[in-house]
Amino acid sequence: MTTAQERADLLNKIGLDTQNKAALGRVLGTGSIGQATERADGRMEATIRIRPDELSWDPSIVVMPHGGDIQLELINDDQNTHCALLPSNGDRKFIWLVNHSRGRAALNLDGPGYYWFSSPTGNDEGRGLTGAIVVLGDVPPEARLDRPDQPRP
Repeated sequence: MTTAQERADLLNKIGLDTQNKAALGRVLGTGSIGQATERADGRMEATIRIRPDELSWDPSIVVMPHGGDIQLELINDDQNTHCALLPSNGDRKFIWLVNHSRGRAALNLDGPGYYWFSSPTGNDEGRGLTGAIVVLGDVPPEARLDRPDQPRP
């Protein structure tokens, strides 16, 4: 778990605390930030937990250095059953997480952007069990709009 200062430092290091990039840190005001690790084969992996009685993902923001495949391990340490509705190109993934269980999800997120995930059971989302996967990087040249370069902050 990260402290508030470590969270601010990590937001700064990743570049999410500047103009047009800070909304994510303000929308998801609780939880911590984690970075996906990249394996030798290019796939990425990360672990996300639901800690007992916290109703937040830990980390609630997972940062991927670039688009691609990621293997998520989801662990529910809480006393209640939750689930995970996860983004993935072509289809969403749904995993039940009964109390004290774990699950794995293979996702493909090939474009930069923010991808939201949550636990839609009960009122979990309303109580804070939402998160985001941030994919860093630029849009591939073949997907760019045919327009002049735009100013960047």
